[in-house]
Amino acid sequence: MTLRITIDIFSGRPNPVIELSGNEAKDALSRLRPGRGLEKGEPVLPVQPTLGYRGLIIEQVDERDPNLPEVFRLANGDLFGPSLTHKAQDENFEDFVFSRTGLIKRLDLSQDLPDNIIKEKERFKELREKHKEKPVKWPKRRVCECAPRYEPAWWNDAGQVQFNNNCYNYSTNYRSDTYAQPGLAAGAMYTSLTCADVTPAAVADCLIDSPGADNKCPEEGHLVALVVAPGFDFHWYRKGRNGRWTHKPGGTPATNLDNSGVLIPDPRTADRGPYTDFCTFMIVRHGHIKLR
Repeated sequence: MTLRITIDIFSGRPNPVIELSGNEAKDALSRLRPGRGLEKGEPVLPVQPTLGYRGLIIEQVDERDPNLPEVFRLANGDLFGPSLTHKAQDENFEDFVFSRTGLIKRLDLSQDLPDNIIKEKERFKELREKHKEKPVKWPKRRVCECAPRYEPAWWNDAGQVQFNNNCYNYSTNYRSDTYAQPGLAAGAMYTSLTCADVTPAAVADCLIDSPGADNKCPEEGHLVALVVAPGFDFHWYRKGRNGRWTHKPGGTPATNLDNSGVLIPDPRTADRGPYTDFCTFMIVRHGHIKLR
């Protein structure tokens, strides 16, 4: 029996993955079995993707526990999946994973990442508790003629495209199926998660640094924006034909809403969760970049 646990937290970087086998996997699954069903009014998962922690994705790789789906999600002690909206038997399983002596210790991560994940877990809990879905009207007027169309269905296939293309792929409208990293294709990948490092890495991929763009459409190509959660991760947005911004948090679906569930007229003022540093605007000239 093998159990794959993905910490769904990053937007630009690949998410950390822990694999358990044998008795460890069986023990984990016993902790994750469904308890009582969630009642009406209890927090659910937001429909739109959010930046920051989004729970644990649990995959039963081979032998399966019949009490649980092949793939399901655990968030703040709650289980979600096909026919699954329940409390976990062990509602503190995430703490067991994230503590300094927990499963996360097996990963080669920066020293402060476990503490940051715990903070993010609490932030996601607060977001879920206050979250309310509301209809949002998407403007159809044209402002940026050269910008890519907002076609979420093309990216949100719940398969190859969605899971293997991140925020950088989406913002540049460049499908590589590699979870593209700034600078990697040019042999100049960033070495730290700061604006000062990620920006030149993207320039090496032939994006044009345009800090003075001030949210205005370029004459050629389209406008993107880079933000950073310092020492943690990077994230990208892209400006659409109607002047509003969209983004794709990691392997989750593309969305036109920020972390507060509202449209994004300017990424500098959007609710970006832990991505507190606005780095720069950049221009993508269509056909001029290569990502890997």
